[in-house]
Amino acid sequence: MNTPETLFQPYALGPTPLANRIVMAPLTRNRALPGNVPGPMTVTYYTQRASAGLIITEASPVCAEGHGYPRTPGIHSAEQIAGWRAVTDAVHGVGGKIFMQLWHVGRISHPSLQPDGAAPVAPSALKPAGQVWTGSGLADYVTPRALELAEIPDLVEAYRQAASNARDAGFDGVEIHGANGYLLDQFLRSSTNLRTDAYGGSLAKRARLMLEVTEAVCGVWGGEHVGIRLSPENSFNDIQDEQPKATFEYVATELNRFGLAYLHVLEGEVGVPAGTDAGFDYTALRACFKGAYMANNGYDRQRAIAAIDSGRADLIAFGRHFISNPDLPARLKSGAAIVDPDTKTLYAGEEHGYIDYPTIAVV
Repeated sequence: MNTPETLFQPYALGPTPLANRIVMAPLTRNRALPGNVPGPMTVTYYTQRASAGLIITEASPVCAEGHGYPRTPGIHSAEQIAGWRAVTDAVHGVGGKIFMQLWHVGRISHPSLQPDGAAPVAPSALKPAGQVWTGSGLADYVTPRALELAEIPDLVEAYRQAASNARDAGFDGVEIHGANGYLLDQFLRSSTNLRTDAYGGSLAKRARLMLEVTEAVCGVWGGEHVGIRLSPENSFNDIQDEQPKATFEYVATELNRFGLAYLHVLEGEVGVPAGTDAGFDYTALRACFKGAYMANNGYDRQRAIAAIDSGRADLIAFGRHFISNPDLPARLKSGAAIVDPDTKTLYAGEEHGYIDYPTIAVV
């Protein structure tokens, strides 16, 4: 039976032992070196936060076409693998565990961020609303190029190769980014997938790419070292679904065939946690999935303890709190004050606002 202390106690995530049930959620920070290589600052950043039961890295593009923001570290070149190896060695050196999040942005990009200035790719040629930061300023999103049917096997292979690269880089596992309006989410949701071939139309066809990618990644790692992230209510990046309950309960059920380590769910809209309106039934979603359930979005100490104590979640992922509180597990356990991040340095800058936040011992 869980108790108020269970959040802070060890947890067995399949074969991966965690020191506690507190997870550092993936957080894009835009600090990569030229070539989208993680550098020494990134080593320091993750090592400072290794008291988390599990770190999930910032989203890392699986191929050059998967980039949609400047200075995001990838996992598709030898230099990137070596850069990440320095990160995993350092995190393991202080007793931490770390998974890599595998990412392809799909249409949420710009030709200036793509190889040879090409148009971004997507399931369908539908231009998203909004603008993208290109590194030199904001630019309107463009109409993406719809992927040809013959290109999709290569896309699945890119995920498989990235999973293999992550293994070579020394990670403990990987998380597939299937959320927040990026490529796999674009294929899954009805508003962004208007295809009429084997990857569009019915729910089963729209979910096909996500499931094929999951199968390929599990072929490298085994399901017990693989998680996946979903965001049923999130409309971030101009995305919706006509029947979110049916869509995401179907996916959660289908994922059971892979024996995944966990299902990571962003509950509610980004910045608007679930529970603020009638919304989506996350208890029903959790019941569809037979593995560990990781809850995310707006959790504080009280809500996290309650979710674990009740059995509603097995793990709690914290995002922005980890940016400005590198020792977040100690702060949560002691009830110490939580420091707010400097919003001006979330997605740009160097050391300041990245690796210079204090720990509780020196607050």
